[in-house]
Amino acid sequence: MSTKLYYIYDPMCSWCWGYRPVWDLLQQNLPKSIMVEYVAGGLAPDSDSAMPIAQQQMIQNHWRTIEQKLGTRFNHDFWRDNTPKRSTYNSCRAAIAAHKQSCQKPMIDAIQQAYYLRALNPSNVDILITVAKELSQQVSNTLDLEQFIADINSSETDKELARQVNLARELSQQGFPSLVLEVDGVIQQIPLDYSDYKATLAYIIKKAS
Repeated sequence: MSTKLYYIYDPMCSWCWGYRPVWDLLQQNLPKSIMVEYVAGGLAPDSDSAMPIAQQQMIQNHWRTIEQKLGTRFNHDFWRDNTPKRSTYNSCRAAIAAHKQSCQKPMIDAIQQAYYLRALNPSNVDILITVAKELSQQVSNTLDLEQFIADINSSETDKELARQVNLARELSQQGFPSLVLEVDGVIQQIPLDYSDYKATLAYIIKKAS
């Protein structure tokens, strides 16, 4: 039996940040027979335009809602200190580029912390390179910075991002984050519990058996 769990995400998706602690626990407790595949869904395509004020206010309200419901930390200085753009594809490219060096999870973690806790703007490639540089200097990681810079700007990464965005749309219409289980080619949407991994884990194990 072939079993795969797709995690459909975007590094700059605030609900993915809110789900992060539960997702980490879920992964730690999944049976080893279930392979996890990250799929960058691409929340917002490339743009150099400043985000309209109304959209900024809407996203800030999302942050406050997640804070209230889940207790997730956000640094609201982001909206004061940056020119926000509705553009997340670069952060997705960074995750894909890091995956080529087996550093995808640390990169996603670093992007999320840069955005939500440090009030940095991962829409910008220079910020993503700074984050990668910090990762490359950590003893526990093996990220080669020059290779990362080459990969984040490569046509291969663009093609892989397009593949993942299309795959995300094929797998789920539930937005980000989403979990989709594939058992012997049969696709099943997995309901998310943002406060407890155990119900989701039990559901996955039942469907996978």
